[in-house]
Amino acid sequence: MFAVVYRWRLHPGAEDSFVEGWQRVTRAIHATCGSYGSRLHRADDGTWVAYARWPDAATRDRCRHGEGEGERMMAEAVAEHLGATTMVIASDLLAEPG
Repeated sequence: MFAVVYRWRLHPGAEDSFVEGWQRVTRAIHATCGSYGSRLHRADDGTWVAYARWPDAATRDRCRHGEGEGERMMAEAVAEHLGATTMVIASDLLAEPG
């Protein structure tokens, strides 16, 4: 499996718009591109971090989701994109509650 970590610093007051945009884009990607979904976190240093899982890098690279409004919402909320880190999962012991 393949994973990507994204990091952003947002404009003050733009958090709700960013979250809504991220949800729109993430739902579209999951529905149309074959991703395994994503999680969004607010870090203790004030940055925002998303972790997304994919079957492989090629599936991510082919993704065309068509959620332009969500992308616009995210772009307008972002003050600084802190980059993305791509990773190949070597071992996965994460267990979901429930």
